[in-house]
Parts: sequence; C-alpha cells; structure tokens
Amino acid sequence: MKGTFHAPELGPEFFPGHTFGQFIGEDFAGGWFALDRIMLVRLFVAAILVLLFVIAFRKPQLVPKGLQNFAEMGVDFVRVHIAEDVLGKKDGKRFLPVIATIFFTVLFMNAATIIPGLNISPNSRIGMPLVLAVGAYITMIYAGVQRYGAAYFKHSVVIPGLPPALHFLVVPIEIFSTFILRPITLALRLMANFLAGHIILVLLYSATNFLFWQLNAWTAVSGLTLIAAILFTLYELLIIFLQAYIFALLTAVYIELSLHADAH
Repeated sequence: MKGTFHAPELGPEFFPGHTFGQFIGEDFAGGWFALDRIMLVRLFVAAILVLLFVIAFRKPQLVPKGLQNFAEMGVDFVRVHIAEDVLGKKDGKRFLPVIATIFFTVLFMNAATIIPGLNISPNSRIGMPLVLAVGAYITMIYAGVQRYGAAYFKHSVVIPGLPPALHFLVVPIEIFSTFILRPITLALRLMANFLAGHIILVLLYSATNFLFWQLNAWTAVSGLTLIAAILFTLYELLIIFLQAYIFALLTAVYIELSLHADAH
C-alpha cells in the first residue's frame, strides 16, 4: 500500500478553524459568538486552569501537599523570580496577581500544542496573544498614571537634558517604542513562536505518515522524520515554559519602567 501526497496548504490542518466541519453557533447573532475549534481549545484550557487552582486552594493547608504544593511552587516561582526580582517586594506583591495570571495563562495555552487531541496552541492565532498584550499594556499605563498622574506620559517620552531641537526626533520615536511597539511585539512574539512550531510539527508527523506507508525505500526515512518530530516536541516543552516566562518578565519590566518613568 502506497501513501498519497497532498501538498501542504494554509487550511484546516494548519489553522484548525472548524469543529465537525462547521462553526458552532454560526447562526446565532450573525455569527459574532460562533466557536471554532481553536476557540473551543481556548475555553477548554482556560477551564482546566481555573479548575486546577480552585481545587488547589479550596482548602489550603498550613503544610501544603499534593496539588496545593504544586500550585504554590508555581506561584512562588512567579513571585520570587519575576515579580520581586524586577519590581521589588512591595510592588512585586502589588502586581503579582496580574503577572501570575499572565504567566499561567500563557503557560497552559502553550501546553495545548503538544497535547494529543488538542494539537495546537491557542496562542498560535493572534487573538489570545493580543488579549494578553492588551492586559499587560493597560497594567503598565495604570502603574505609571497612578504614580505620576498625567505627567507619566511626558516622563515616558521626553528625555531630560537633550537639546530642544532633538526632541522633535526623539519624542515620536519614544511614543512609538513605548506605547505602540511594546504591546505589538509582546503579541507577535508569542503568536509567531507557536504558529511556527505548530507548522513544523504538522510537517514532520505528516511526512512520517506519508513516508511510512510508501512500503519501499522511503519507508526507512520515516524513522528519521519520526525521531525529528519527537525531538522537536521535546524542544517545544522548553519553548512552552520559556515563552510564558518571557511574556510575564517583559510585563514586569514594562510596569517597572512606568513606575520609574521620571528616571528616563
């Protein structure tokens, strides 16, 4: 039995968008609330995340064990190695809920990319990374405005000590880099990593399936593509954590920059 080759296309295999061949609820409210496959994965992963933390901290024990111990280790990692390292103890504790929420949301959404049956990260499409980036952006501005009032925007874009003529060049650059580029890069970095990872995994496993069923000399090559797919899956485990860490860390850094905008 020989396999048949289907040229890759930017369709459902790479960007799953339908459930059982159609959107769920596409006839309701003109399709505004229709749910496709990737949206269902988002809701499923979010429900699992919330459920795990509810169970972990439902009846907290003085000496944690089991799921509570695991959850506390995760929260302590974010608190010590991200929030307090960047913001200090006082502000780290203050902004920990936002930073921890972002970290665990990104982490769990990323993990879906290697879970059989899900097979794609909800962060591989721009919607979820954009929501997370907007949340970080609002928190950044809130931190600055609360400390400096409206003067925060001036502190953020005007560099003291520059010759007046240079402000015409520097201020637009600072406005673009601070208030436009930061949320865009947060969202695009996360999306691009998991979109690329998803496509590579699909290609490797598709190649393995195709080559194996050739039942000729090409069958042996399927072993190589399978090994490559397994190794890349292990690499994705690192990326899953690393991207969550980077997103939360940059959120903390942007908050810290807002809190000390006058020290531009």
